[in-house]
Amino acid sequence: MHQLLDVTEVAKILKVNRNKVYDLIKHGHLRALKLGRLKVSTIELEDFMIRNSGKDLSDFENVKELEVV
Repeated sequence: MHQLLDVTEVAKILKVNRNKVYDLIKHGHLRALKLGRLKVSTIELEDFMIRNSGKDLSDFENVKELEVV
């Protein structure tokens, strides 16, 4: 079943702080909708993880492939 998650829930799933989630949304890497507060669908969150698998998101303005050392 698909659900809407608030920013705190998304942050817990991604294991980052809420500000990082807001930055992902602000820079267009994660799509959200506003129903009172910002929400992210579980479909979008799953798609985000697939789209960004193997990428380095340290700099949202310069996303690149992850370099394995």
